[in-house]
Amino acid sequence: MEHGTLEEPSKSTFTLCEEDHTLANCLRFTLNQDPRMSFCGYSIPHPSDAKVNIRLQTTGAPARDVLKDACQNLMLICQQVRTTFDKAVVHFKLPVEKMKIDSDEDIEEDDATSSDSQEDTS
Repeated sequence: MEHGTLEEPSKSTFTLCEEDHTLANCLRFTLNQDPRMSFCGYSIPHPSDAKVNIRLQTTGAPARDVLKDACQNLMLICQQVRTTFDKAVVHFKLPVEKMKIDSDEDIEEDDATSSDSQEDTS
């Protein structure tokens, strides 16, 4: 829901129902990256209310358009994070045979050289 005036579309307060700090802080961060913004802040009227008030003041662009663009940018960021996460999960689940690991012989040789060096220092 938008609380603003038709005379000054560059200044508005938006109420997001059923939301909390998670979305509000992400939107605030994304909005502050926009050069059209002059002020952005949010508040939660009461901890038991599941709503957030976001106040926007732009340099002249309609606040509604800037908020819409910020939501779209945030969706792109989330898609990128999800893609990166999915790739990391696939890489993590690779079979052990495909991963390059030291062979048992290399480990035994390392153990032998470390025991030799301990004897030399005695």
